[in-house]
Amino acid sequence: MFQAKLITFQLESSQVALAASYLQGIAFDHYTMLLQFDPNNPVLSNWLAFTQEFLSKFSVFDTVAEVEENLFNLQMHDNKCFTTFIFTLHCALPQQIKDVLCLAPKQTTYDRYKVLVT
Repeated sequence: MFQAKLITFQLESSQVALAASYLQGIAFDHYTMLLQFDPNNPVLSNWLAFTQEFLSKFSVFDTVAEVEENLFNLQMHDNKCFTTFIFTLHCALPQQIKDVLCLAPKQTTYDRYKVLVT
């Protein structure tokens, strides 16, 4: 994203602001508290400090286990269409796989999609 709009996201503080706009729950609360009570904290303006802070506090402890659990619980119900199932499958994948998928050609069948993500 940052590479696509080099001028817009030239400053690290802009990168941090964009990433912060996607925070939810306690991660968002933590960011808000930093803004209110420690506005000069480097986490708010330095991309590396921001990612280290939020990954150390809020990242998934065991991403493999989380994905395995999400995929185990994933099933296509009779009243759902295939497109909805693929979207749900995509949401169950970890972010690093999604990042690669956005660069890959779009798949039209489940088997091709499965080969791409496994």
